[in-house]
Amino acid sequence: MAAEMSHSASTQTEHHVHTAHDAHGHGHEHHHKDTFWTKYVFSMDHKMIAKQFLITGMVMGFLGGLMSVVFRLQLAYPGESFPILEAILGKWATGGVLDPNFYMALVTLHGTIMVFFVLTAGLSGTFSNLLIPLQIGARDMASPLLNMMSYWFFFLSASIMVVSIFVEAGPASAGWTVYPPLSALPQAMPGSGLGMTLWLVSMVFFIASVLTGGLNYIATVLNMRTKGMTMTRMPLTIWAFFLTAIVALISFPVLVSATVLLIFDRSLGTSFYLSEIYVSGVHLPNQGGSVVLFQHLFWFLGHPEVYIILMPALGITSQVLATNARKPIFGYRAMIASLLGIAFLSFIVWGHHMFVSGMNPFLGTIFVIATVIIAIPSAVKTFNFLATLWRGNLQFTPAMMFAIGLVSFFVSGGLTGLWLANAPMDVPLHNTYFVVAHFHIVMGASAMFGMFAGVYHWFPRMFGRMMNKQLGYVHFWVTFAAAYMVFFPMHFIGLAGVPRRYYAFTEFELGSYFMDLNVFITIAAIIGVCVQFIFAYNFFSSIFWGKKSPKNPWKSNGLEWSAPVKHMHGNWPGEIPTVHRWPYDYSKPGAPVDYIPQHISDEMIAAGYKYWEDEDEDYNNGNGGGGAPHDPVADSPKTSATPERVFRKNENDETGNQPTA
Repeated sequence: MAAEMSHSASTQTEHHVHTAHDAHGHGHEHHHKDTFWTKYVFSMDHKMIAKQFLITGMVMGFLGGLMSVVFRLQLAYPGESFPILEAILGKWATGGVLDPNFYMALVTLHGTIMVFFVLTAGLSGTFSNLLIPLQIGARDMASPLLNMMSYWFFFLSASIMVVSIFVEAGPASAGWTVYPPLSALPQAMPGSGLGMTLWLVSMVFFIASVLTGGLNYIATVLNMRTKGMTMTRMPLTIWAFFLTAIVALISFPVLVSATVLLIFDRSLGTSFYLSEIYVSGVHLPNQGGSVVLFQHLFWFLGHPEVYIILMPALGITSQVLATNARKPIFGYRAMIASLLGIAFLSFIVWGHHMFVSGMNPFLGTIFVIATVIIAIPSAVKTFNFLATLWRGNLQFTPAMMFAIGLVSFFVSGGLTGLWLANAPMDVPLHNTYFVVAHFHIVMGASAMFGMFAGVYHWFPRMFGRMMNKQLGYVHFWVTFAAAYMVFFPMHFIGLAGVPRRYYAFTEFELGSYFMDLNVFITIAAIIGVCVQFIFAYNFFSSIFWGKKSPKNPWKSNGLEWSAPVKHMHGNWPGEIPTVHRWPYDYSKPGAPVDYIPQHISDEMIAAGYKYWEDEDEDYNNGNGGGGAPHDPVADSPKTSATPERVFRKNENDETGNQPTA
């Protein structure tokens, strides 16, 4: 009896919250008129904020990619003059030859921009904002104001990082990991001065963005799911975003502490990271500090950061693969368990970045074991991706191609991770190009392909138009080939012992053996960067001139496709749809078509409701549709003569034929 009363109270509470939230959505929609500034600039609408994150991330991505082209030119053609470099970089490329200090600055900013501003904020910020409210059935984020602040913290952070490029002494040059003493001593090198200070200030604002956004994502998922949306009915995208936010909320504050202590060492004369330092023959008074302390603090964030980047991409891939394979995702609960395992284990493997730091061999063994164990949930995801594809009715959309590409990079990059997880193997490979190849494939290329898959898949949801499919295929194949041509050869350079971050390899005989390979890698990198301009053209031109999209162009099951595309607060103009099933009911035996959206009940199907025609009608009539569907069971009168507009009987039922999707 007590259990029944508890269940009843819980149901009433859920209904009350849902109804109150729904009413709030109506009031918000009807009583607020947007101006240009509130709609496009200081917007509190999660969909617009998602677009802001995406476009800002794209701009930063192009900037980071162009930086890689510049320093790749130096590695392929050391000492050669490129007059265009002097025209662009001025004193940092006198005579068209890149300055060594600015080479280090480009490497530093490239890594920082791609890891934090593109693959963290650009990926998670975009799709967490876009999909969490739409896929769980919420009017908006738990705190729209906090959501807006999250973006503007990110924008301010990105702006400061870009401004640091123009500092007279040069931007930060200590590598994207900013190890002391180069980052702790303003006099260490040109980029250690104001440029390094701006890097630290930028990261403080970036972390503020991550924390405010993460709190919002967690609160929204836990408190604002629509009726029927249990945790085990959530799409894997939502599980990925939810766990990513939790990991970020725990790990990023540690980077704050590392940054604050670094600022103290730079500005207040403390010695948290400095001891027995000589600069130009002068002994500095700093005593008692340890660089290893900074390494522990940085990598406690640094390795969870890998999964903060990867988990959203893996969640997007799960959704895209299931939709375009026309099959239920294989092992839904195992996929959730693997995400939980990755999230937990990501906090106990940071030491494998520090095997060469003088770590106790016993402690190193613990990190080796933990790192190898994390391969198990990763392997579960890979197996389930492949099992989902197996014997599916595959639809090779551009999004599907990029999702399959992610699986390829995740496997090939993950295999080389087993080498680096083993301390005896890692020691000789540490700081060589083998490490560069590994993390660019498993983290960089995988996450970028997941991001591209998400953009192509949900572009109609964002803008109501379709991207050009042919340009999408060109973008995929050239990017896929270029990524492997750039990073796969680096494994062999690294195995030969060639170190990373060197300005030129002509100073020693070993490096000169690989000059031809460096030229090949550089040409492939230039091609890979150039093809992204095709993507940019496709993206921005499709916003204005792309073919108008049907309401549900991929015949997907998620709630996001039941809402109108037009700009509005509250997402759905009427009631929020109720969820009746999990999100992967594809090709279900006995179903009229090969997909059943989450908001369609079995009773509605039995009554003959043609939900697939409603979606086509919304496109043909030129409106966005949206709102909870009419339930032909609840709405129809209790007679056999049910009106066609309410009870749409399948005219093909008597012949035994089923309509096609």
